[in-house]
Amino acid sequence: MKVIVIGAGVLGLSVARQLALAGEDVLLLDRSGAGAGTTATTFAWTNSSRKPDPDYHRLNLAGMEEHARLAGQLRGAPSYFASGALQWADAASEQWLADNVARLRTLDYPVHWVTPDEATRIAGDLRIPATITAIAHFPSEGYVLPDLLVDRLLADATQHGAEFAIGEAVAIDDRPDGVSVTLAGGEVCRGDRVVLAAGRWTRQLAARAGIDVPMVTDVGRGASTVGLLGYATSPEVDLRCVIHSPGLNVRPATGGRAVLQALDLNADVDPEDPPSADGEMARTLARRFCALLPDPSRAPTIDLRVGFRSLPADGHTIAGYACAQSRVYCLVSHSGVTLAPILGRLVAAEITTDQEQHLLRAFRPTRFTGAGRPPVEVDQRATGLGEQ
Repeated sequence: MKVIVIGAGVLGLSVARQLALAGEDVLLLDRSGAGAGTTATTFAWTNSSRKPDPDYHRLNLAGMEEHARLAGQLRGAPSYFASGALQWADAASEQWLADNVARLRTLDYPVHWVTPDEATRIAGDLRIPATITAIAHFPSEGYVLPDLLVDRLLADATQHGAEFAIGEAVAIDDRPDGVSVTLAGGEVCRGDRVVLAAGRWTRQLAARAGIDVPMVTDVGRGASTVGLLGYATSPEVDLRCVIHSPGLNVRPATGGRAVLQALDLNADVDPEDPPSADGEMARTLARRFCALLPDPSRAPTIDLRVGFRSLPADGHTIAGYACAQSRVYCLVSHSGVTLAPILGRLVAAEITTDQEQHLLRAFRPTRFTGAGRPPVEVDQRATGLGEQ
């Protein structure tokens, strides 16, 4: 079977790799390069602690477990770290954290309260402010280094026979006898199936094939799809896990660096006029980061990056054929980093065997048929919006 995968982010790469492992003829296309879209601007926290929908929670749990299996299969330096995560609360957020911990305990999700001394030993080289009143530890969570994961997935996919090419898909022709993808230069690629994993461009491409993939498409100032990340290149920090603190989320990066995220700043981010490295947003991130450093007198150096989330209309993954007769498999998720390994395996299984994978049953694009568009939850802390 010839399968054309459009989009070489973590989702498209994961599917392409699994299809190649299964012996299928795979062509992986991306218009600019592997991992150059949303994958390049993700907080990359693997979790299911803020997924209240039962089906979505189960899928994310499976994603976390699959990361550990995938890590044992990929060669080279590790890209996945089962570091655990800490969530710190102050007086204003303590009740929310307590309620979430209580909910997760009813689901047997690993979480327990820790003291500041215990949290310091888990976190590494960070200072816990005196305003913190409660700390929860989530030992099964972790993080990914997206650039390394992309490199490892692509190397493994091509080693097993997948072909990777730069090309912008501009049209998809879905016919009973096959499917074709037209590229910007006029070249036509033909196959038996197409996996549409083009991130935030998925809806636009699907529409050209007469397929409706409901997504949030606003990318203006303060839109729910827009997110800001800071990359602290100095000082070096011995950070050992993901941290969620009031006003700032932090995860480790390579070489003692850290990735910073302040969700409240997203409302003021204008992609048409992105914040500068010496502007107020960078100073705010630096100030909040300094408050967590053992030596707050060392001013950090922070680079900023604006990203665009791949956000289905109801916030949940879309995975499946457009209809029973379609040869186009639509795949888009806000939780791309957590879910990439499990979606890669399950989607490839559905394509190669035509057997439904029960974990994907609730996430078909057909769930939107004849229904109104459900609104996206705007409480980013409660839903994890932007923290993937």
